[in-house]
Amino acid sequence: MRLIALEEAFWAPGLKTKGMFTETKPPWRPELLERVVTRLTDFTEHRLPEMDRLGVDVQVLSVGAPGIQAQPDADIAVSDARLANDYLAEVVGKHPDRFAGFAALPLQDPERAVTELRRAVEELGFVGALVNDHTNGHYLDEPQYAQVWAELERLDVPLYIHPSPPAEPWSVIAGHPVLDGPLFSWQATTGGHAMRLIYGRVFDRFPGARIILGHMGEFLPLQLSRIDNIHRMLDLPELPDRTPSEYFGRNIAITTTGVFSHAVLLAAIDAIGLDNVMFSVDYPYDDSEKGVEFIRTAPLSPADLAKVASGNAERILKLHR
Repeated sequence: MRLIALEEAFWAPGLKTKGMFTETKPPWRPELLERVVTRLTDFTEHRLPEMDRLGVDVQVLSVGAPGIQAQPDADIAVSDARLANDYLAEVVGKHPDRFAGFAALPLQDPERAVTELRRAVEELGFVGALVNDHTNGHYLDEPQYAQVWAELERLDVPLYIHPSPPAEPWSVIAGHPVLDGPLFSWQATTGGHAMRLIYGRVFDRFPGARIILGHMGEFLPLQLSRIDNIHRMLDLPELPDRTPSEYFGRNIAITTTGVFSHAVLLAAIDAIGLDNVMFSVDYPYDDSEKGVEFIRTAPLSPADLAKVASGNAERILKLHR
C-alpha cells in the first residue's frame, strides 16, 4: 500500500527567523529533543532510511512551526521564505520520487506573499503552501489576504494551516504552560482559525479555495453536529452561505497527523467523508512507526484504506507517480 505523509517538517539552515526547536527548547524529554533537532535538517542519514524501513513512499515537506509567520520584520520574512523555498526545491530536486514541497509564505506582506506563492508553484513545482496559523496576530480572513486566496484559487493548490503558539496568552491556561502547545492550545486555536475563515465568508468569496487541517481536523469534525445546530439558531446579517459542515469536503480536508486512533479516524470519516481524510505522521516530532502501524491496521476496506493512505493526497495535491 502506497503511503503519502503530508505534515512532515524540516528546517532550512541560514534562516534569520528563529525556530522552535533550533533556537528554543520546549519542555520535552532530552532524548526526544535531540532526535527532533538532528532530523529537522536531515534528509538522507535518518529520514529516507526511516521512510524506507516503514514503507512511507512520499513526504510532503514544510518549514516547522512557527516558521516564517513568527518573523516581525516583513523584509526578513520575504527573504527567509525565498531561502526556505529554494532550499526545499533543491532537496525535492534530488529526491523527486520521495519528497514534495509546501511553500513558506511571507504573509507579513500579502502582495509579496502572492509573488512567492506563484514562484513556488509555477517555477519550483510545489504542490501548495503551508502557514503556521496566525502571522504576528493576523488571521487569513482579514481583508488584506484576499489577494492570497485569489492566487491560491487561480493556481488550484491547497493551503495547509498548521498550528503555532497562540497570538496572545490565554487566561484559561495561565499557570499551566504545558497546555500552551500541542497538548491543547494549538489544536484549539488552529481550529478557531478555520472557523474564522468560514464565518469570515472566505470560501463564499473564493469557492475554489481549499485548506487542509492536521490532527484529525483540529477538534472540528467531531463537533460539527453541535456547530451546525448552533449555527441554525443564529440571527445575524452576514452568515456564511452554507452550514459549517458543508465547507468540509468542499473547501476543507484534514489529515490524521499525530492522532493514531482508529475510533477517531472512523468518526472523522463519518463526519466529513472518506475522500477528505489523508494520512500524515508529523515527522520528526511524532513517532513514524506508530503512525504507519495505525494506518496499516485501520479497519477499512482495502479500497477505502488506499484512499486515506495516498489516493486522496494524490488527487488533492495532484501528485503524480
